[in-house]
Amino acid sequence: LQVLCRYRHIWNIDLRFRPAFLGGIMQATGNKPPAMLPKRAEYMLKDIKRMAKYYQVPVQISEDNFKHVLGTSSLGAMRFITAIDMTQPRYLEPLSREFWIRFWSQHEDISQPENILAVAGQAGLSPELAQKLLEMISSPAVKNRLKEATEEAIKYGAFGMPAVVAHFNGEPHLFFGSDRLELLGSVIGEKWLGPVPS
Repeated sequence: LQVLCRYRHIWNIDLRFRPAFLGGIMQATGNKPPAMLPKRAEYMLKDIKRMAKYYQVPVQISEDNFKHVLGTSSLGAMRFITAIDMTQPRYLEPLSREFWIRFWSQHEDISQPENILAVAGQAGLSPELAQKLLEMISSPAVKNRLKEATEEAIKYGAFGMPAVVAHFNGEPHLFFGSDRLELLGSVIGEKWLGPVPS
């Protein structure tokens, strides 16, 4: 998210965020969270810290955080983000970023309505709009839109997140993981200038 936003104008890409439900992707593809494997989880703790420093993003993670991540549902948050995408898409990026920071940096439970409203306020939404969106998350329209976006991600080959689909020369190219941005640049004919390009 952060690095693609940094490159949006350098690579002259039309960057579009598409909310999708990770739990649905994992279930449909039979994938399991890597942190479920003890040795992989041990490695990931070190690797995420290295990546946070390299990409200059505020990820804070510990062994306890893995349990928090695995035990917290993001469905309500993803429905809220879907509702904003359907009604006020200009807030999609700041809202997505704010949810990310709350979850990965501050380890807050983003499944609770009061926390969702707090995130919305931090992203610049009025209390009235935030409350309206919160009421929308249980609507069939929002549920169906999120389901459709999740199914579309799976159709493109997504099996986890982050998943980036680059439409280039009339063809979709799937990239999984935050460490594939250099390859993304190569496919679209753009130069990788590091995680924080000037």
